[in-house]
Amino acid sequence: MKFREQPFVPMIFGGDINTYSVARAFYEEYGVKCHTFGKYPTGPSKDSFIIDYTADERIDRDEYFLFTVRDFCRKHQDKKVILVGCGDSYVALIAKHKKEFPENAIAAYIDFELMDSLQQKERFYALCDEYGIDHPATHVFKCGDSYDVKLPWEFPVVLKPSDCIGYWEHPFEGQEKVYIIQSQEELQSVLKQIYDAGYDDDMIIQDMIPGNDEYMRVLTCYSDHNAQVKMMCLGHVLLEEHTPLGKGNHALIITEYEEELMMQAKKLLEALHYVGFSNFDIKYDSRDGKFKFFEINTRQGRSNYYVTGSGFNIAKYLVEEYVYGRELPFEAAREEHLWTVVPKGVARTYVREPQNREKVERLYKEGKVVNPIFMKGDNHPRRYAHMMKNYLEHYGKFKKYYNL
Repeated sequence: MKFREQPFVPMIFGGDINTYSVARAFYEEYGVKCHTFGKYPTGPSKDSFIIDYTADERIDRDEYFLFTVRDFCRKHQDKKVILVGCGDSYVALIAKHKKEFPENAIAAYIDFELMDSLQQKERFYALCDEYGIDHPATHVFKCGDSYDVKLPWEFPVVLKPSDCIGYWEHPFEGQEKVYIIQSQEELQSVLKQIYDAGYDDDMIIQDMIPGNDEYMRVLTCYSDHNAQVKMMCLGHVLLEEHTPLGKGNHALIITEYEEELMMQAKKLLEALHYVGFSNFDIKYDSRDGKFKFFEINTRQGRSNYYVTGSGFNIAKYLVEEYVYGRELPFEAAREEHLWTVVPKGVARTYVREPQNREKVERLYKEGKVVNPIFMKGDNHPRRYAHMMKNYLEHYGKFKKYYNL
């Protein structure tokens, strides 16, 4: 690998595909090695030639996180240190402590109060109502409510935590990221499990929008320090993971353009005076022909390399604005490009709509495809073996968990 001296150094928090995708963007645009801090010595960032990876289970604790950032900035006081969180807990820590960081730290995030508010899903839906953005019909279940809740819709329904950070702090056997609930009895049982484990915030119960993975969309945006949206990239999700802990994680995305949908998000972000990356989960509802917004992530998503692969390198927005002080033009992705973390055989088997299968085949033939994990030259034998094993395991995972 060839590295170039730069007036900045990226400091990334996490250890999954999100962190590796961000590091790859920095390396491809600027030739820099990223310093990544995660809890465990696993994942695609470990043993990467483009990453200096530090594993420490204390990294998501307030005092140790702040100490780590201050110490790193001191050791690199001749450079700008660009902080990038790749998980909700890390972006919350950056936002919470950004006024306590040294002067050479760059933290392109909204204030913690706004971030905390947006991460509560019921607050997001209230904002959607205020700005005329469609979302699924929703019931907010409060901690302490009767488990025998009466809903105005038929089963199945969707059940998910309002506070994802707090939810994962209280693990239990059978815990899932999102639940598809088939009956009143199952709803009561799962709610009891969640609250018995110690979770004490709201749960979101929603009308289940019909349609498989191919009805999903993901929208990534970047807003500058003046809260003006400067980049928008919409992805049409064709496959998601279906394992209990990975349910909803993107597996196959084609970049596309939907102006009306994108402008709705732009209007909301600018009204909120939002700064930095944002990421929306959306689903098309065939019953009324409308796109329904599920949530906002106050960061780039784990599949963020679909943006970089489409020609909109996410690292470039941070560096050009905060290191070089350049004015950014507004850009929106329009050209189709394929992002995938699954083998072609999985895509051929599980993408169901003929027109979507045809698009996937065409983009493969045109070479407009990228897997974020496998970058040319970053082929440490131990890392490559581990990543290839995970890659091929998708055959078994989809066979076991995906219902054709």
